[in-house]
Amino acid sequence: MNGFRRALFATIVAIAFPLTQAGAATSNFDGAWNVRISSSSETCGNGATVSIGISNGQIASSNAAVSASGRVADAGSINVTLSTGIKRAVGFGRLSGTSGSGTWRGPMCKGTWTAERM
Repeated sequence: MNGFRRALFATIVAIAFPLTQAGAATSNFDGAWNVRISSSSETCGNGATVSIGISNGQIASSNAAVSASGRVADAGSINVTLSTGIKRAVGFGRLSGTSGSGTWRGPMCKGTWTAERM
């Protein structure tokens, strides 16, 4: 399991590194967002809504129960990691104006997400 976590972390860093270099001091996507997470598998749950904040292109959660981190590039491509306890999911997609969408995956589940600026 420890090796799995290291591999997951290395993968996240490798994917996120190019986006961290592309970010500017401010982002067109800065602000509060509601993200609706869905899965087609009943065993993965019915979905959830998570509030996140974006500041200078950096993602952070505004919910104490869910930790969010990641980056939004100037063109709107986004990568984000959500975690709660030992559960972790990685999401990818695109923001455009006041909405966005993409996909996510975790160790045993996968699905889609949509976002709206609050």
